Amino acid sequence: MNRKIAVVGGGNVGATCAMYLAEANLADVVLLDIVQGMPQGKGLDLTQAGPVRGYNAKVTGSNKWTDLKNADIVIMTAGLPRKPGMSREDLLKMNADIVGSVAKQIKKYAPKSFVIVVSNPLDLMTFHMQRKTGFPKSRVLGQAGVLDSTRLRAFVSMELNIAMTDIQAMVLGGHGDTMVPLARYTTVGGIPIKELIPADRIKAISQRTAGGGGEIVKLLKTGSAFYAPGAASVSMCRSILCDEKRILPASAYLTGQYGIKDIYIGVPVVLGAKGVERILELKLTKGEKAALQKSAKTYKKHLKELGY
Repeated sequence: MNRKIAVVGGGNVGATCAMYLAEANLADVVLLDIVQGMPQGKGLDLTQAGPVRGYNAKVTGSNKWTDLKNADIVIMTAGLPRKPGMSREDLLKMNADIVGSVAKQIKKYAPKSFVIVVSNPLDLMTFHMQRKTGFPKSRVLGQAGVLDSTRLRAFVSMELNIAMTDIQAMVLGGHGDTMVPLARYTTVGGIPIKELIPADRIKAISQRTAGGGGEIVKLLKTGSAFYAPGAASVSMCRSILCDEKRILPASAYLTGQYGIKDIYIGVPVVLGAKGVERILELKLTKGEKAALQKSAKTYKKHLKELGY
């Protein structure tokens, strides 16, 4: 297997990404972390699972930045996780330092790679990563919309007791409390959920989606979600490596779409071999557009804290 994906951060999210990537047989995987021995141990464990799980992808753990060399995709998961009571923005300055230092290594050893950012606060860290690497904006994107949309899909499935795979959903905006779940673009087997679920329940499901990560943080007490974020990241890798050109919500750089510019925020994109190949501009209601612009305004304010 010639393709290579580097996962920076060997914690729960990173290790889960590595596991899902191996099981998808998408590429060989390098799991990078500064903790001595930890990524090597997880890499060896995942390799030993291969014969049982039926994959041949190599999973290697490393503490050396040189092992980023020639990576097709780098998934950035390193950073401090949220604790109960913390917002994603509370992590801003601490994780900005980590993202900035990793960006230098990616620029040095994997200058042709695509970068998928998972570290929080997601949209701000994606902006920071792009600026510090200097990569084309089409090659640096944030994994949030796929995660938020899959949470919405799961909650709709729980509400209706139907197959999750029959549900399509779209969530826009920042990866936080200001995200904008779009009920009008959420369907079950092609049927709009407004025809199947009462308005008050749709509102409750949308609110639960916006607080979906915080709900898990509160339950876990010592960490944040990792299974769904890992799975969402892998779906994005597949669309890039296999040039699937899937329409997926992702944190992408806007240049005027939706009346927003010079910021990364969640929007539907066409994801293919060139990365973000197109940003789709949906026809939003006045309320939806206002909510999206409000979300963007929140993140613009935080960018100033990073010196942008």
